Amino acid sequence: MEEKQEIKSKSNKKTRKIIQFILNPKLLLCFFIGWMITNGWSYVFLFMGKHLEISWMFNVASAYVAFLWLPFTPEKIITIAISIALLRLIFPDDKKTLAVLKTLYLRAKNKLKNKKIKKDKHN
Repeated sequence: MEEKQEIKSKSNKKTRKIIQFILNPKLLLCFFIGWMITNGWSYVFLFMGKHLEISWMFNVASAYVAFLWLPFTPEKIITIAISIALLRLIFPDDKKTLAVLKTLYLRAKNKLKNKKIKKDKHN
């Protein structure tokens, strides 16, 4: 019984840390700017083109929005990369958030390395 509570407690702590990381105002600001660079402009163009009856603006935005809604569009990865770059550029003193990002990067790098080692052993 105590083991279940301990696991649940650890899980709650991790969940809380993840939520705090995602809801970090500096990260949210950078993500918003990154999203505006990759997606937001198209929704603004779509709205303005429709209401101001500017056909080229509406057509360009419609085509880009249609592209965005394809299942494997890489813009999500690009948006996150832009957000991280902006965070480093705009808030270089935010050591806490940057440390979390570095930890996540190192974990992902180690997982890929371990997969490659396992693959090489099987071949």
